[in-house]
Amino acid sequence: MRHLVANRKLGRTSSHRLAMLRNMVASLIEHGRITTTLPKAKEAARFAEKCITLAKKANAAPDAAGKLHYSRMAMKELHDRKAVAKLVAEVGPKYKDRKGGYTRVLKAGFRLGDRGALALFELV
Repeated sequence: MRHLVANRKLGRTSSHRLAMLRNMVASLIEHGRITTTLPKAKEAARFAEKCITLAKKANAAPDAAGKLHYSRMAMKELHDRKAVAKLVAEVGPKYKDRKGGYTRVLKAGFRLGDRGALALFELV
């Protein structure tokens, strides 16, 4: 039974997996769209949704202390100052009126070498 098993392991250690997801989401924020394998994109989408929600909360905060708090929480997740700055300044306000579903995962065929399923992972 798979009770309380929520994440894919993706053939990596937990620290490698977390670093990979952080890097993928930072690249997504920087470029707006990345190409990766389908399982990685699905896992990164979960991670990205949480980060974008933090950015929305930072922009909705009534005072500077609240904005700083949510920015620091996003920094704790991403570990990339440049990505967090863009996330809070540009991406968060863009999704101000949206209640979720900030990312899109589209199937994009198969990789030539090993027939791994590819996906386009993009911001909506």
